[in-house]
Amino acid sequence: MKKILKATLFVLTVLIAVSCTQNKKDTSNLQYVDMYIGGVGHLLHPTRPTMHLPNQEIRMYPMRKDYLDDQVAFFPLTIASHRNGELFGILPGTGDPLKGIWNQKQTYDYDLEIVRPYYFSTYFIDDEITAEFVPGVKAGFYRFSFPENADRRVKLNINYNGKWTKIDDYTITGVEDFEGMHAYVYGVFNQKGDFRFDEETIINKRRKTSRIQPNAWVTFTGNSKESVEFKYAISFISVDQAKKNLEKEIPGWDMAKLKDQGQKIWEETLGQIQVKGGTEAQKRAFYTALYKTYERMVNITEDGRYYSAYDHKVHTDKRDFYVDDWVWDTYLAHHPLRMILKPDREADMLQSYVRMYEQSGWMPQFPLLYKDNPAMHGFHSTIVFLDAYRKGIRNFDVEKAYEGCRKNATDATMLPWRNGPKCILDTFYREHGYYPALRKDQKEYVKRVHSFERRQAVAITLAHSYDDWALAEFAKELGKEKDYEYFYKESKNYVNVYNPEKHMMWPKDEDGNWIDIDPKFDGGPGGRDYYDENNGYTYIWQVQHDIKGLIKLMSGNEEFVKHLDNLFREDLGRTKYQFWAKFADATGMVGQFSMGNEPSFHIPYLYNYAGAPWKTQKRIRFLLDAWFQDNIFSIPGDEDGGGMTAFVVFSSMGFYPVTPGIPVYTIGSPVFEEVDIKLENGKTFKMRAHNCSVKNKYIQSAKLNGKPLDKPWFTHEDLMNGAVVELEMGPYPNKEWGR
Repeated sequence: MKKILKATLFVLTVLIAVSCTQNKKDTSNLQYVDMYIGGVGHLLHPTRPTMHLPNQEIRMYPMRKDYLDDQVAFFPLTIASHRNGELFGILPGTGDPLKGIWNQKQTYDYDLEIVRPYYFSTYFIDDEITAEFVPGVKAGFYRFSFPENADRRVKLNINYNGKWTKIDDYTITGVEDFEGMHAYVYGVFNQKGDFRFDEETIINKRRKTSRIQPNAWVTFTGNSKESVEFKYAISFISVDQAKKNLEKEIPGWDMAKLKDQGQKIWEETLGQIQVKGGTEAQKRAFYTALYKTYERMVNITEDGRYYSAYDHKVHTDKRDFYVDDWVWDTYLAHHPLRMILKPDREADMLQSYVRMYEQSGWMPQFPLLYKDNPAMHGFHSTIVFLDAYRKGIRNFDVEKAYEGCRKNATDATMLPWRNGPKCILDTFYREHGYYPALRKDQKEYVKRVHSFERRQAVAITLAHSYDDWALAEFAKELGKEKDYEYFYKESKNYVNVYNPEKHMMWPKDEDGNWIDIDPKFDGGPGGRDYYDENNGYTYIWQVQHDIKGLIKLMSGNEEFVKHLDNLFREDLGRTKYQFWAKFADATGMVGQFSMGNEPSFHIPYLYNYAGAPWKTQKRIRFLLDAWFQDNIFSIPGDEDGGGMTAFVVFSSMGFYPVTPGIPVYTIGSPVFEEVDIKLENGKTFKMRAHNCSVKNKYIQSAKLNGKPLDKPWFTHEDLMNGAVVELEMGPYPNKEWGR
């Protein structure tokens, strides 16, 4: 009876806490953030409910498979890099570790969780433990509330290689070796503990590997009613620096204060964009997406110093140093969004790219915490630099940035998933204007080609055409005329893989002959022999830098629009399970259009360039409604730490940067009647969509600062000057507006 009463009282306490939290958050846009949105992946990774402060180092999510998993393996002390491993771990329990209890996970109930960007709480049903967490900048704070008279234990684990060291009865330090660098932790408990150090064998069934995991078991024998609290800080420099980080950030034991600080930071961050109108679901999808865009990049500067894995040295710098970016995913919308909301922070991030180039010799592609990961294809950091420069963000070493971008273009290999100097295929590209594909009867003869990622010949040709355009335009801005002329010529290489008979971008062999393929299905897993993660239907449109040229190739606006329409209507040509067995990244399908992968983001906006803006309005509203609702199945494909959700933020507001590098936004169909963006220069950009509703999605007329706007775009300069864009919305398309 006592146990039932105790459980009832606990549930009431949790419900009251949830209610209080709900009431408190109703005063800000935090009320619309649902961190479970997208918690079940369609085919690939789910999104994670990540507790963190905007663009800061400490990021935590409970280690479970996805939303459908009701067990937690442990809580990481931080994340090494987005979706690339966790550092250290902690888990409370009441069992005896000697009896194997600690090989088990803790069971929880979602209805007893509180998950906010700045605070996490869950209840472990079997052991009747409440676990809480609050993130800081370099530090974190856990609290574990145990049932009365139960054994109170905490397990600390290492996820790579490393060890724990007891300092005294309250204090522990840890070091973890991963990917050629070290992470250090300095942690303190609020009460005396009995420390025991042990090891267990961890088996990875999928990879058929095993390793030894060092563990620390801490048992607390004092007042059984007192919660166990653990505060800690992470450093990539030293244990001593981790201690300094902790003393600076959490000098006392006031979790509520740290929580309130985090809440205020998030309220201010999400309050930069205010919306009115729209449905509750649209607001939840929008503000959740906005929250997700702040997961990366992260600032790893510690008291004016940072450790760089790009030369394995500790540096002193007046500028903050940021890592963890996947520029293939983020150049499209994520970086452009930050250029509006946080231009000074974006400048620091670009200067970090420059620093990494100086330290490693190459401009990075996917600058993770611990290395440059040469994932995907293309040198799209060049596009980001040009885009920032043309948007007035120039507080970085511009000449050094250009030097690094140019070196990548002239000296680095274009091969996907490979770093280092160019190979014979890159020389062929510069001599012939396209990347050669293998015929179906040919075996790969270039050893440096990745065995799984393959050549991606068409995708590489298209990507580097855009990259070279950006480099040419960057050179022009800096007065480097010879470079401009050369790279501008190279930017037209996309023409060399356009097959006029197929009206598609098509692979050629080294003799210049078209290779006979099925553009829907050929090319191996992900179509990687010719394309990348998507088939030929997606790669028709990868010419953002020369849309007029692409329209001309397709014989004008009418044919261009006809092919666009067909993209959204063309069937898979086979069963769904056959298609997705080969194209796992191509999710969120509408015909052959793949909403779940980044190369598709700009495609529905291309109607604006061919005299049919009303079709962009129709498509964007449909795609947002179909694939980005406010539920656990929302967000197709991989969200990529802000890469995809930035598309949702832009598209929901009603405009999008189709061509990063050209400081212009094209207009879609806002889901809100009013959008106000408070700019850091003190001005406010306003988007007004009069009579906007679920049905009223079509633009009837438009004004820019009170004057008629007849074209479906406005400039970055307009936006940053605090322009007012007014749209009159209706239920039926005005097919003449914006043509």
